[in-house]
Formats: sequence, structure tokens, C-alpha cells
Amino acid sequence: MGSSAAATVLSGCATSGHDESRAEIADRPSVEGAVPITLRINGKDHQLRIDPRTTLLDCIREVVAFTGTKKGCDHGQCGACTVHVNGRRVNSCLSLALMHDGEEITTIEGIGASDSLHPMQAAFLAHDGYQCGYCTSGQIMSAVALLKEPCGPGDAAVKESMSGNICRCGAYSNIVTAIQQVRKKS
Repeated sequence: MGSSAAATVLSGCATSGHDESRAEIADRPSVEGAVPITLRINGKDHQLRIDPRTTLLDCIREVVAFTGTKKGCDHGQCGACTVHVNGRRVNSCLSLALMHDGEEITTIEGIGASDSLHPMQAAFLAHDGYQCGYCTSGQIMSAVALLKEPCGPGDAAVKESMSGNICRCGAYSNIVTAIQQVRKKS
């Protein structure tokens, strides 16, 4: 994978694969029983009408069309769907969107762009902390949150703090190296 393609994967800024704009998606006919909600995602308010059973993950991906957050297991076991809500990491597949009305939500698209990576994204790129890239956005979001959480200085503490994120390709040692590099610099 070339460095510009890798930066796109790490920043979650690839195109969504369809021609509808976010505004067109939000203006779709409402579902019976839909409720109004305002989600503040990456610093921008999104006025939506959603089915109250919609998970935060499905709302982010399918309604607002930020596709950097991934659906892995849909059971809160893999961490691919990790986002920040009010600065704390959350498995968005386990959380209803309605619960986050008015809260600050940050996705991988909100922490950096392919031309101005967050230090954690740059470290993942520098240390090959990704393989297929599917878990990468969740790994990075958890790693960024870890920077603000109590965590011991050693690799074992980082591994424990990241234990909710699975990498099926086995890039764990590179992920830990990337995280430790950023922790030492901050």
C-alpha cells in the first residue's frame, strides 16, 4: 500500500462509495416513529430524524455517511466501531444514537485528514500499525483516548488498555510501538 493510500485509510477520509451527499441522506423520507435528534459529529451539528432503535454506529455510517468508523462484530467485542463521545471512547455499535443527542461525537474523520494526520495516525503509518486497515480507525480512536486515561508506562499496560480492540491481522506489536512513540512525545 502506498503512503498516500495508507494515509487515506488511517484518516478515514476515503469516499463513501455512493453519489448521495450527506444533505441528501439526511433529507430522506422519515421512518414511521422517527424522532428528532441533533448529533454534533466532528464539530458540526447534524439535525436528523431517526428510528429510536438506530445504533450510533449505524447513524454515523448510514445516515450521516462518515464511513471511517467500521462495523466489525456488531456486539461490542472487536472495537472497530470505536468513537469518542464527550472525549471518552465508546463502542458505537452498543450505543443508541438517541442517547447522544447534543453530545460531542468524534470519529476518525474528526481527528485528522490525509494531508494533516493526528500524531497517532502518523505513528501508525510510521510503525506499520495496520495491515488490512479494517480495525485501524477503531485502534487509533482507542489509542487517542488512551492518551488521556490513566495507563502505566509499560507495554503491558498499553496492551491491557487496548484489549477491547482486536486486530485479526496481528499487528499488535506495531500498534503498541506506535502508541508508545506518541505517549513519549506528549
